[in-house]
Amino acid sequence: MADNDAGFEARLAEAARLVVERLERCLSEGEPLMAGVPARLRAAMRHGVLNGGKRLRPFLVMETARLCGAPEAAALDAAAALECIHSYSLVHDDLPAMDDDDLRRGQPTVHVAFDEATAILAGDALLTLAFGLVAASHDAEPQARLHLVHALSREAGAAGMVGGQLLDLEAEDETSLPEAAIARMQAMKTGALIAFACEAGPLLAGAPAEKRERFRRFGETIGLAFQLADDLLDETADAATLGKAAGKDRARGKKTLPALHGHDWTRARLDALVAEAGELLAPEGADAATLVAAARFIAERTR
Repeated sequence: MADNDAGFEARLAEAARLVVERLERCLSEGEPLMAGVPARLRAAMRHGVLNGGKRLRPFLVMETARLCGAPEAAALDAAAALECIHSYSLVHDDLPAMDDDDLRRGQPTVHVAFDEATAILAGDALLTLAFGLVAASHDAEPQARLHLVHALSREAGAAGMVGGQLLDLEAEDETSLPEAAIARMQAMKTGALIAFACEAGPLLAGAPAEKRERFRRFGETIGLAFQLADDLLDETADAATLGKAAGKDRARGKKTLPALHGHDWTRARLDALVAEAGELLAPEGADAATLVAAARFIAERTR
């Protein structure tokens, strides 16, 4: 198990390095996708996406692509696109009208470092850049690019991440929320992009529908684990550890499963989700050991 965890950490670090290099290139002055972009807007985009982080979602794209035999360069473009969308969502989440956060990954949020209007526009620009990266990825088959664009628009949009954020905001005004409603909200807000990350590899490889669905279910499972661990950390960790404000979810009346069921229930549920994730990847054999280690990391993370 220790060897698998070490292998996961090495691949996570390598995926982060590669995706940062790819983002650095496409956000550099003179790059085709940056032609004509105002300097202040490009600087805000860079601040929002090149500010550290584990790059877990890009890792999941690249690791599932590796496992399924998809082209590495195409997987890197899809991984960079997904990180642009994830980063845009964080830029907008941090705004005063949403979660009103001043810190992100230990640094000033984009609206603090620049201003609110620039942060909104930088988020918009990162969102649209993502689709440009996928569409321009000549290393992916045309049909695979179409599937990726369709899946990404679904999971990032009104029926996925954006819709989940609205449900989260609405829930703040509720005195209580049933478990099923909380689970639905979290599956949309957080789980949708993680599910896409795990489905992207099979899509790029042209894998059979059964395999795509199984990898997607793996993504949904670890997506729920990610949100549970995140909610637990918000209640138990401090700002220095998290790199952002802690304890704000409960203070704002956010509806979470740890708040509903308690910490012991949450930790037991996390253990069960890790086991479920491993079962979904069992048909892949030892080749899936790194992804199984990723599931454990998500459930057991401390920041």
